[in-house]
Amino acid sequence: MATIKDISLIDFSPEFDFQTARSSGAGGQNVNKVETKVLLKFSINESQFFSEGEKLILKEKLANQLVEDNYIYVVCQETRSQLKNKETAIKKFRALIKSAFEIPKVRKKAPIPRKIIEKRLSTKKHDSEIKANRGKVDWEN
Repeated sequence: MATIKDISLIDFSPEFDFQTARSSGAGGQNVNKVETKVLLKFSINESQFFSEGEKLILKEKLANQLVEDNYIYVVCQETRSQLKNKETAIKKFRALIKSAFEIPKVRKKAPIPRKIIEKRLSTKKHDSEIKANRGKVDWEN
């Protein structure tokens, strides 16, 4: 069972499925010959590192990034080195998992300062006086 603290200590590598492809972009003739782009595939359902509850949390938090409601795909083609791209993909995966388990801070509502309340009320009073003075003018008096 994994927790946020020991995510960095877990060796997920037995459950990773790596694929390589030719990378796009600049790189000269190297782009046409060498497969430097790395695709990391991870199955949430088949993972032995997470409990059923944690799997549900992962599926809920990462719903937009899952393929077939089960697989996490991380693609990296930042460098011309396949090894560096593989390391970067693993770092991205760990960051993704860690962010899924982070609990957002609860926002505490700050009290409205008394001066601001007084200013709002005085402005309302002033505006109502201006509107009260509008209307038909009695020219006969």
